[in-house]
Amino acid sequence: MKIDRLILATSNPGKLREYQRLAPASPIALELLPNFSQLPPFDESAATFAENAAGKAIHYSRFANGVVLAEDSGLVVPALNGAPGVRSARYAGENATDADRNHKLLTEMARFKGEARIARFVCVTALAQKGSAIAVVSDSVQGLIAAEPRGANGFGYDPIFFVPEIAKTFAQATPDEKDRLSHRGKAFRKLLSYLQTSAVI
Repeated sequence: MKIDRLILATSNPGKLREYQRLAPASPIALELLPNFSQLPPFDESAATFAENAAGKAIHYSRFANGVVLAEDSGLVVPALNGAPGVRSARYAGENATDADRNHKLLTEMARFKGEARIARFVCVTALAQKGSAIAVVSDSVQGLIAAEPRGANGFGYDPIFFVPEIAKTFAQATPDEKDRLSHRGKAFRKLLSYLQTSAVI
């Protein structure tokens, strides 16, 4: 099987641009799934990132002519028993903003100091075609929960995720810095490596 095109299970053009930035020299073309918002939604209620990512890829591959890429990602804080975890996007309620989620997490982390503020971003990326999974890969990046939001770039928990390697939060990092270190960047490069070494492109 030759894979020269991946269809992203999202309607977000910003995510498409991010993936294209992650693999500028890749022989694989990336595009959005047509009419994504009009398709039956996938219920991301599983207990793990892997189940959500694979389930989403399998679900949307039934509506696509080609190989579908889907992901699930989030922030894991051991001191909070793994929260926000798979509920990262819904941590402060269904209609909460990024600022709401960051505020809730900072409030809950106020009593923790030093290594107790360790956290990691996790990303699981999955490929599927015609209702069958092809591959599931994952990666992560470790950092610390900052005392307060810093920086204006990025999204989600980026302003409070401090990366010691660059002494910045992801919201302070340049796009190149974030792409090199981020969970999404590492998982996607791992996926591309798998496709290349598996002789499927």
